[in-house]
Amino acid sequence: MDDFGISEMLEMQKSLQEKYRDQWKPICPDRGKEQLLWMIGEIGEVIDIVKKHGGEAASQEKELRERLVEELADVLMYYNDVLLCYGISAQELKRSYIRKYERNMQRW
Repeated sequence: MDDFGISEMLEMQKSLQEKYRDQWKPICPDRGKEQLLWMIGEIGEVIDIVKKHGGEAASQEKELRERLVEELADVLMYYNDVLLCYGISAQELKRSYIRKYERNMQRW
């Protein structure tokens, strides 16, 4: 697994949603806000690690780095759930990302 893209993450999230469909609320646009709020909570956990230990330690100390990466994975899982809630494909996201990138490259 050299490269890990949005398409692969979306497929994994779909399989999680399918496995736990009887226990989790269904993925739909009405659930998007809830998933965004959960994602923000996970971002808060990432921030806590960096705030409490500093960026240098979080990036270099083995155990802290593992926690940081794990929390970032949680952020990505909720991020992908949000994409699923709103039916945003990897291709649609890529097109929008490229347009935004190109605009930002021309800004300053």
